[in-house]
Amino acid sequence: MKKVAVFCGSSLGFNEIYKNDAIKLGLYFAKNNIGLVYGGGKIGMMGVIADTIIEKKGEVIGVIPGLLRHEEVAHTNITEMIVTKTMSKRKVRISKLVDGYIALPGGFGTLDEIFEALTLNQLGIEKKPVGILNTNGFFNHLIKQLDVMVTEGYLKQSNKEMLIVSESVDDLITKMFNYKAPEMSKVINKVVR
Repeated sequence: MKKVAVFCGSSLGFNEIYKNDAIKLGLYFAKNNIGLVYGGGKIGMMGVIADTIIEKKGEVIGVIPGLLRHEEVAHTNITEMIVTKTMSKRKVRISKLVDGYIALPGGFGTLDEIFEALTLNQLGIEKKPVGILNTNGFFNHLIKQLDVMVTEGYLKQSNKEMLIVSESVDDLITKMFNYKAPEMSKVINKVVR
């Protein structure tokens, strides 16, 4: 994985542990020459991970829709800033740039982006690792909801297992590097192509 998209909040939340794990992830990326592709913000978790990587001379590419590109939000000290017309075009652009996806704590946007990445993999459009850094059990209830979806017949267990979950940066990245995408059925491949 040469470039990884990180989806996370434009807030720091109420617990310092989230910020600390964003810093750990940023340091890991910089040390291992993994480029960050993210939402382009300078505030919250987004700003923390970008600043950490930039301080260590790593690569940071922001992809931001024009409607969010005002001085209070857009980071001005990153390697490259790509401006898109819409939020949906932003996700397509990020998808074309990266080899994998990671979610850190965040809100609606974080969930939207990580679930779109999972859906692309479920349909066989992509075969990229999708991970969650489950700092402080932040995503525990979300993971339980996925179990409910499996139990109730709305999600296959094999598709749920596409989501890589860990509480440790090192463990998460190792699992992502070792990820092998499941084979999609011929029916799904015909529909997609």
